[in-house]
Amino acid sequence: MALYEVRADRLEAVKGTSFAAQKLQERADLQRLLQDQIEVIVPDAMVLAEEFGDWEDSRRRIDLLCLDKEARLVVVELKRGEDGGHMDLQALRYAAMVSALTFERAVQAYEDYRRKRGDEQVDGRSALLDFLDLSEPDEETFGSEVRIVLVAMDFNVEITSTVLWLNDRGLDIRCVQLRPYEFEGRLLADVDQVLPLREAEEYQVRLREKGKQKRRSREGKRDYTKYDVILDGVRHERQAKRRAVLLVVRHLCGRGVTPEHVVAAVPWRAKNLWFSVPGVLGGDGAGFEEAALAEAEATGRAFDARRWYCGDDELIVSGGRTWAISNQWGGRAGEAMGEMVKRLGDGSVVVEVSGS
Repeated sequence: MALYEVRADRLEAVKGTSFAAQKLQERADLQRLLQDQIEVIVPDAMVLAEEFGDWEDSRRRIDLLCLDKEARLVVVELKRGEDGGHMDLQALRYAAMVSALTFERAVQAYEDYRRKRGDEQVDGRSALLDFLDLSEPDEETFGSEVRIVLVAMDFNVEITSTVLWLNDRGLDIRCVQLRPYEFEGRLLADVDQVLPLREAEEYQVRLREKGKQKRRSREGKRDYTKYDVILDGVRHERQAKRRAVLLVVRHLCGRGVTPEHVVAAVPWRAKNLWFSVPGVLGGDGAGFEEAALAEAEATGRAFDARRWYCGDDELIVSGGRTWAISNQWGGRAGEAMGEMVKRLGDGSVVVEVSGS
């Protein structure tokens, strides 16, 4: 499609150009710019590495390797040309090669990447966990899926046909057009996801989720179900089960529900649902971990901060004590939230399976 300037008497076509004509290179220019603003082509993602090639054939390198909020790896393949060449096949090869990447190796790759960019004090483990909103890595879910994003000026029919076919079979692969235009001495870039179409993307996500749930049911594997949590009409979409539980519990306790009431709603979790310490701790939970370790020593109960939501904005104050809820939830998380909402809710909280 063409780009036009709207004038008083007509539509004036903005002159299209090419990156080659503008003497812009893939790596030195486009890749360099995109890695600092990855959200332009991959929303809700962080760059783990540039020119990643942690395998025997070091000539094969991923332009940008990213991580999204759902702990999925994202292979970004970039071409400055006008038809994409064979980038789909290249990206598929890279996705297969990177699919075995562990959390610890991802941390190392990120630290190497940041150091090359001058950040000598980088703490990759903390950076990844903070981005994923986790207290500890989940090796079973980390990188269990790999997405592909192809970026080019245009895509030939071989690529588009392949992408459509692969998406129909459960792979998440997207084509993003990055087209340059000249306008009044400036170079503009039009960024548009052309496959899958935005209008059809939600439907395709639901189809993929449905297929995954069926496969998980057949294979008896871990439950990766995501939840939409609606609080006072505000929808928090596609929350991991542990985060969904936290949202529900904090909302209910903010409405006057006590931790003891929550225990009564989910009695099978009574033993390890909460860890509490005396006092309000300055009103915001400051110093909770230190107080919890002292409480554990006094009572003989073990305490590992990684297994509890004990951040300042996660703690709950009730009955003169400060409480942290567990972040360890198995296959009954959905049932637990259902019981909490049914027994303790006032209509202001709703929990739905994402895509339902």
